[in-house]
Amino acid sequence: MKIHSGLPVHLFRLAALGCGFLTIAVFMMMLYLGWPLLTSGQFFVLLSQNWLPEQNIYGIYPMLTGSIAIAILSLCLSLPISLGTAFVAATLAPPKFRKLVMIMVRFMAGIPTVIYGFVAVFLLVPFMREQLAGGSGLNILTASLVLALLIAPTMIVFFVNGLGNVDKSYCLAVDAMGGRPIQKLLYLQLPQAWPTIIAGIIMGFGRAMGDTLISLMLAGNSIAVPHSVVDSGRTLTAHIALVIAADFASMEFKSIFACGLVLYGFSVIVVILLRYVTTVLLRPQS
Repeated sequence: MKIHSGLPVHLFRLAALGCGFLTIAVFMMMLYLGWPLLTSGQFFVLLSQNWLPEQNIYGIYPMLTGSIAIAILSLCLSLPISLGTAFVAATLAPPKFRKLVMIMVRFMAGIPTVIYGFVAVFLLVPFMREQLAGGSGLNILTASLVLALLIAPTMIVFFVNGLGNVDKSYCLAVDAMGGRPIQKLLYLQLPQAWPTIIAGIIMGFGRAMGDTLISLMLAGNSIAVPHSVVDSGRTLTAHIALVIAADFASMEFKSIFACGLVLYGFSVIVVILLRYVTTVLLRPQS
């Protein structure tokens, strides 16, 4: 049975157009519902104000601070683990062990986020409460530790792909000269793969900024500005999930769409950085 070769191409183009249309539609919906804040000049004001609905103040500064703090801390905690695992899986371990490591990494990526949060509530939170931080145990550090584990598979896959895409002839030349795996990693693979490593870091940060469930379950959801890693905090995503307004015309309800616009802005920045890395830094040298 002969299939027209142009049909799959048209289907793929239609799917791409549909994805683009949906992305624009979501942005337009958030812009429409958050428009009262934009036209009244409150959008940029709320970025620096606290959340005080009883005083008609709907600032998202505490949530913005909480989102950035948790995302950066989780990235700092996850990066060394992810790099070390990628080094083992790409170069340093025997081939059979490398395959086993990547199977476990992919398995971790498939575990639902709620499972990480559920286990942390019963194991990590009591430890933080009784041994380390005190209080309820629900704080920025607790959420960041679990989020670091959650974003690690994404970064590991990026790092391993980057290290594995180094020209095989160069790797064989190092082996022929008697170079050890650690020398091949440090002097050949890392200098060649650093743009992909940067792309993985950017992707990990974007994944951490966009997560909802971990921060909702483990960060404490305090609307106060956090001043240390053992303080409770609330992220923009958790704030959107928690704010419930009975009236769709209320300013409180519309303010959560301003949170969505801020998150959308972060997503756009992440995409632009990834495009820059993949199209400029990874461009083959002529």
